Amino acid sequence: MFNALSVPFGCVMLYNVVKLKEGVTMDAVEMALGEMCNVVRNAYGDDDGGFIGGQVYKFGGFISEEGSVGPGKKTDEHLAIVTYWQSFEQHEKSHADATFKEKFDAVSEFASDTYEMGYEMLWQGDTHD
Repeated sequence: MFNALSVPFGCVMLYNVVKLKEGVTMDAVEMALGEMCNVVRNAYGDDDGGFIGGQVYKFGGFISEEGSVGPGKKTDEHLAIVTYWQSFEQHEKSHADATFKEKFDAVSEFASDTYEMGYEMLWQGDTHD
């Protein structure tokens, strides 16, 4: 469950932001989030489902002055859910499934806003190239 993630070239990445309601802590949302991620991994983690892997990040409170463009960046408490899929169509099919929707709705109860954006990979590399 906490192994290194190998991301194949050509996959798609979905970036989901979950802005937490005021006063909601990570402890409060952790169980619902874990159940949702487990459903994705177990139900869609094969060639038919298309799920490759994912990561969940909690906003750490720091903003790069070197990498940011313009002042006034938002720092609301939020989570970033990054998932990798063989195709966008497989992602959409999985998220239309009733089992996933039930688990995502449970996470959404802790959120003031959620949105998910998809990206196509252009480049990847590591220190061994």
